[in-house]
Amino acid sequence: MTPASGDRPGSARFAVRLTPRGGTDRIEGVSDEGALIVRVAAPAVGGAANEALVRLLARELGVPPSAVRLVLGASNRSKVVAVAGVEVAYVARRWPRLKV
Repeated sequence: MTPASGDRPGSARFAVRLTPRGGTDRIEGVSDEGALIVRVAAPAVGGAANEALVRLLARELGVPPSAVRLVLGASNRSKVVAVAGVEVAYVARRWPRLKV
């Protein structure tokens, strides 16, 4: 697997299906379509859910929040994120069915 076009080496890009007001911040797994399924407690108001998503992914992947960038879907539940400082292979091992 190689980084998506436009991403620099040492970064990974993948789809996320986000559920705001999901009770607690957690990663539930990978969908049949290969997207990471994520719930956050924050509401989808004023970017709060997106900020919670960034913090959660940063914590899970061991990178600073500034390394996680929302590429597509700022106002949708379906999103694409890019994470700098992690190899595609690492993300693929962490969530095996994720399309990276």
